[in-house]
Amino acid sequence: MEVIRSVTILLAIAAAALTTAAAPIERKTVSLELANDLASAAIMSCRSIGRTAVVAIVDRGGNLVALQRGDDVGPHNTRAAERKAFTALSTKTRTTVLAERASSDPTSRNLTTVSDLLLLGGGVPLLVDGDALGGIGVAGSGGAANDDQCATAAIKSVLPAAVVQP
Repeated sequence: MEVIRSVTILLAIAAAALTTAAAPIERKTVSLELANDLASAAIMSCRSIGRTAVVAIVDRGGNLVALQRGDDVGPHNTRAAERKAFTALSTKTRTTVLAERASSDPTSRNLTTVSDLLLLGGGVPLLVDGDALGGIGVAGSGGAANDDQCATAAIKSVLPAAVVQP
């Protein structure tokens, strides 16, 4: 009798576990349309200050979704823009802030040893409702301040729901 009761309890537990299977996680990410809009807006923002640039947009998994390169921008800036976008997404922090931390905080200096991170201004995470949807990286517009300005202007014009960190 005891064995039958134990088996019955185990079967009931197994049945309950099967009926409460884990649900898939739903998360927002950057679509191709959004990525292209952000990249175009960043290129236009750079043009408005008399500069050209490369703009890269990555999705929440760090995958390149869109890349636009202005005329006469040095070829190294393409990889730099992608790495800035990845760094901003991965750390959920502006690359300008990371660069400042790495130069002033001894405990943050080790960030420079992570090969995929690029601690130069111009990378901004795309943060909406606390979620990192992706990242934008701008390079080649004449310095980190310009790169950062172009990225920030693009986010504000295309994705106003995004929180742009100071």
